[in-house]
Amino acid sequence: MDKKKSFAKVLRQSAVVLLVLLVIGTFLFKIFQDKIERWEYPVEYPEYVTYYADKYGIDPFMLYAFIRTESNFNPMAESDAGARGLMQITEVTFDWIKSKIAPTEDLTFEDLYDPETNIRFGSYFVSYCLLRYQNDLATAAAAYHSGLGTVDGLLSQTEYSANGQTLDHYPYPQMRLYVKKITDSYQRYLEIYKSS
Repeated sequence: MDKKKSFAKVLRQSAVVLLVLLVIGTFLFKIFQDKIERWEYPVEYPEYVTYYADKYGIDPFMLYAFIRTESNFNPMAESDAGARGLMQITEVTFDWIKSKIAPTEDLTFEDLYDPETNIRFGSYFVSYCLLRYQNDLATAAAAYHSGLGTVDGLLSQTEYSANGQTLDHYPYPQMRLYVKKITDSYQRYLEIYKSS
């Protein structure tokens, strides 16, 4: 009988200790939650992001979502396809954007490792995609990832677009995942930073 009482007492004490630890853990999580969220969703290079977002009429948090998804803020990032920098721009896309916004400037593909140049070019391309696809972030993200021609081709097919202007479905798993990452990341940026 004494062993049963002793065991019950130890069990009660253990439950109380666990409850106290849970309360302390919850309290500490609430204190550090904002710091953790801001660490997971940083706002690096704000001087460039803010400037070019304003110049091209884009929400800066949208640009942060692209940069986070593309390179996780690593200016030296390079993909297997040869895309470079913060916003992962390929050489073909670089040449096309340069012809639009910097035709007389002495810029080369190497300059995409420079954060300001990369954000400048990437911001222009995001704004171009948004304008082309009625400010629909998901369709613009699909075009940023897979190319304008690919998205235009999908828009002509009723199984992917009911209105021929924005995509309703994404036939390729990588495209679908990319669009989800961009839209989810943008939503998190708005929740974290717009509420402060």
